[in-house]
Amino acid sequence: MKIENLDKTLTLENNGGLTFFFVGVGSAFAKAHFQNNILVIKGFDHLLIDCGTLCPYALWNYGINTSSIKNLLITHSHADHIGGLEEVALMGRYISKTKPTMVISDEYKKILWEQSLKGGNAYSEYKNGEYLGFDDYFYQIKPTLINKKPRPIYQAKVGSIDIKMFRTMHIPETAKSWKESFYSIGVLIDDRILFPSDTRFDPDLIYGMLEAYPTIEYIFHDCQFYPGGVHAYYHDLKTLPPEIRSKMFLCHYGDNFSQENPIKDGFAGYAQQGVYYNFNE
Repeated sequence: MKIENLDKTLTLENNGGLTFFFVGVGSAFAKAHFQNNILVIKGFDHLLIDCGTLCPYALWNYGINTSSIKNLLITHSHADHIGGLEEVALMGRYISKTKPTMVISDEYKKILWEQSLKGGNAYSEYKNGEYLGFDDYFYQIKPTLINKKPRPIYQAKVGSIDIKMFRTMHIPETAKSWKESFYSIGVLIDDRILFPSDTRFDPDLIYGMLEAYPTIEYIFHDCQFYPGGVHAYYHDLKTLPPEIRSKMFLCHYGDNFSQENPIKDGFAGYAQQGVYYNFNE
């Protein structure tokens, strides 16, 4: 794997290898490193995983705008993951006259629209006797259930990018398992890169995915620097075996990240924003 610096303007194409580009790596309230949103790029295909409040501004800083994004996947409904979607929808309908595609289940499609997007997007027009809906703004790719254990795995494809989706244990803090948690998902890309997105410390998820997919090369895992709460506590992650920590980059971190030294503690390090992670180099 090779880390490559951005050359002025972000490009959404490459030579066919699998690449991650972190639009940001910060936690919900961080100010130094945007928010934990990722672009997956492979050949002529790309996928934006999450589009937080700061994402449109971050993309502008990298030389593109939201209308450049053709494919999205949303992991859950916190503002640092969906806050930029209203702009994506409105820009597509009224400026670029295009509809991006979203990888989304029917279950979460209803939640995302009814509980988050409807207020800002439904009432722009009154069409055929009704206000606008999700399908007026986005095309949908429905993932397919491919495995029920150790927890359900759903699969979808965006061009050459293979996506496997699984439920995570994020909110509320009192939930004892992913089954009791509000809808949130993580993703596995091309059976190689594991990105649980937002989750509390969940060793069963990590061990289960590594057992089911021994081809996993790297893990990009969220972290926080205090116990409790709804993210993985740094010192809990330190209890993982060395062979797991060595392939784990930490992301979704607060502005006080310098208080810890992940490389010294056996991790691969902190994920960096604004660089390409090229997994075919």
